[in-house]
Amino acid sequence: MNASTYVARTPGPDGHIHYPEEENAIWQMLITRQLDCVQQTACNEYLTGLERLDLPKDHIPQLADINQVLQPATGWQVARVPALISFDRFFELLASRQFPVATFIRRREHLDYLQEPDIFHELFGHCAMLTHPAFARFTHTYGRLGEKATPKERGFLARLYWFTVEFGLLNTPRGRRIYGGGILSSPGETQYAFESGKPEFRPFNLLDVLRTPYRIDIMQPIYYVLDNLDQLFAIADMDIMAEVHKAQQLGLFAPAFPPKKTAI
Repeated sequence: MNASTYVARTPGPDGHIHYPEEENAIWQMLITRQLDCVQQTACNEYLTGLERLDLPKDHIPQLADINQVLQPATGWQVARVPALISFDRFFELLASRQFPVATFIRRREHLDYLQEPDIFHELFGHCAMLTHPAFARFTHTYGRLGEKATPKERGFLARLYWFTVEFGLLNTPRGRRIYGGGILSSPGETQYAFESGKPEFRPFNLLDVLRTPYRIDIMQPIYYVLDNLDQLFAIADMDIMAEVHKAQQLGLFAPAFPPKKTAI
């Protein structure tokens, strides 16, 4: 992994993380503008989870406050981690129903997009969905599979995470709606997905997802769309690793973006 330019904050003697005024101001700016975006673009399950979390608008919340909502809802918790962690640690945490949260927030020059996940991305983007049983179970299953996978298998599993947990969309009676945290926490990606007319929307197919390359530094040219959120229960019950091995044999699709060394 590349070194991060950010450093996660650690708790003080009272067990709380004391964020500077500037960082709380950035949180307020991010959550205020993104709340406007998600009301018309996020799925109902996310909006319900967000209401349960009741995130503060004027300061960065403490992780213990998030756990008081997640634990009784689905048995999940959030875990404080440094800015970057190893894949081993990432899968280990998910397998134990702990969602890693790096306790730093992006600087103003990175307001619209940050490649590495900060506390706003993790809490606003992902934690509301972790109150939903289907999403919670799928994420736990993913962690257990990744914990035992080889490095090559993890490369294919990463695409499953990318096109669901990070950039997943959902068909609803109101039209396509977001459940993926990578879109939910990004005003630019939200606008791009709904207003640009540029991306391609494909029905979710596990084998296709595992074979689709992506890049972390661009707006996504392809999104995979679930028919409903409970479809995640069905995916979790599939023999995902058998599909990974099929994908390895078949190889990747041609990328839908210009080549770059950071392609995965």
